[in-house]
Amino acid sequence: MCLGIPGRVLKKVSDMEALVDFGGIKKVVDALLVPDIKEGDYVIVHAGAIIGKIDKETFIEMVEAYRELAKVLEES
Repeated sequence: MCLGIPGRVLKKVSDMEALVDFGGIKKVVDALLVPDIKEGDYVIVHAGAIIGKIDKETFIEMVEAYRELAKVLEES
């Protein structure tokens, strides 16, 4: 099982890298697999690489699901 983390592209650093915001944590990640990304796109990142684009609604749903999971894990 792999875990994809949702993020938002802040800027494309080069043809192969993009700066992505993960809720305040900013990382430069590999953008080679999805070369058509641009500033403002919502993406899924796995193992330091963007593996796909998602829409804003999906992004919000994923962030909420991760928050719910964190809350459950914190309570147990």
